[in-house]
Amino acid sequence: MKPIPGDYGIPFFGAIRDRLDYFYNQGKDEFFSSRVEKYKSTVFKTNMPPGPFIAQNPRVIAVLDAISFPILFDTSKIEKFNVLDGTYLPSLSFTGGYRVCAYLDPSEPNHTSLKSLFMSVLASKHKDFVPLFRTCLSQMFIDIEDEMGSKRTANFNDPSDAMSFNFVFRLFCEKDPSETKLGSEGPAMVDKWVGLQLVPLATIGLPKFLKYFEDLLIHTFPIPFFLVKSDYKKLYDAFYASSSSFLDKAESFGIDRDEACHNLVFVAGFNAYGGMKAWFPTLIKWVGKAGEKLHSQLANEIRTVVKEEGGVTFQALEKMTLTKSVVFEALRIEPGVPFQYGKAKEDIVINSHDAAYEIKKGEMIFGYQPFATKDPKIFDHPEEFVGHRFVGEGENLLKYVYWSNGRETEDPTVGNKQCPGKDLVVLLSRLLVVELFLRYDTFTVETAVLPFGSSVTFTSLIKATST
Repeated sequence: MKPIPGDYGIPFFGAIRDRLDYFYNQGKDEFFSSRVEKYKSTVFKTNMPPGPFIAQNPRVIAVLDAISFPILFDTSKIEKFNVLDGTYLPSLSFTGGYRVCAYLDPSEPNHTSLKSLFMSVLASKHKDFVPLFRTCLSQMFIDIEDEMGSKRTANFNDPSDAMSFNFVFRLFCEKDPSETKLGSEGPAMVDKWVGLQLVPLATIGLPKFLKYFEDLLIHTFPIPFFLVKSDYKKLYDAFYASSSSFLDKAESFGIDRDEACHNLVFVAGFNAYGGMKAWFPTLIKWVGKAGEKLHSQLANEIRTVVKEEGGVTFQALEKMTLTKSVVFEALRIEPGVPFQYGKAKEDIVINSHDAAYEIKKGEMIFGYQPFATKDPKIFDHPEEFVGHRFVGEGENLLKYVYWSNGRETEDPTVGNKQCPGKDLVVLLSRLLVVELFLRYDTFTVETAVLPFGSSVTFTSLIKATST
């Protein structure tokens, strides 16, 4: 047992100091790695943004290794009340005045009702996943090829966003969003709505000499809802008018239609579309940078299995061991949601590789997942993208893949906070890779960092020479 190292500094000023280090002076990764080195510990005290005046209490205990991190999944010891965004809660005006499912602790009765509803709806649409997503992907690749033909390069993010929103809306509402008053503006509206909730956790890329201005602008005071009020009403109205079967089902679960629709907008817009917006470019980035050798191996596996199985089916996808591994490796090396938070329900003891630490009741625990899933004591060459890492015996390492707010080897239930769409995300990611290599032999990309995720541009796309 060791005391937890680190300090919070002088009240108010310590939080400002850490915020400036996190966003501007060091950046996320150096912020954490320098403290791991300083304290010789992957568990330590620090402040997390946004701090004053948005968050009342920025103090956290950081857990940055694969052994200590999973304490955040143990809902018998950890409370998940209003911790989705960490140490602050955006105005509930962003969600119609409701604490939506993502903000609820599993001990709250409404959490059971809402998560049961969404798990039931996803289960009922199981047969739609593959054909609907492939249809949406087909249009995306047409758009990408059109841009490649005219410009010789093609942005991936914009057509991916349009495809993702189209898929999510059609999945839940059984209607193309272009047939509603949203037209083609849905992705932009969701981007603005989600962005205003999350901008206190990011930077917007202003020149360094403006860092204090940017910090004052987006990290110091709560962002008001009125900036996106009209867009959110349009989103809500479109979902409400198009999701009568979902809302009928919600009533059978004892959930009011208005509350159900606000939860649907959040799950579809924030969780699903927002997650895909960040995740799909990340996946393409890592697969693209892996190079021609891995591309050849993927194309060979995918085309061979599809030919043997007579098409792209659930059974065919399960046989693609390298494809599965590549998706898990991307989820490991750059998880879509890097942060997890939870408050200790009682005095608890957590373990790292090297020591045990006592955490007091009410203290906030913070996990920075990219450090936990690149733990060098668990993974060989953790900073490298190794496509075959989870093939064969490597499957034993899947219990250390945490992207879904739980272990990859575990399943979401109403009693935990693991993503109810966990298996769907993995399925869609495999389908994206499969469709890519059914069409193309290899490709190259250029990438850049965005506030959330990466921008990806195709610089070459070599069409498939075999089937």
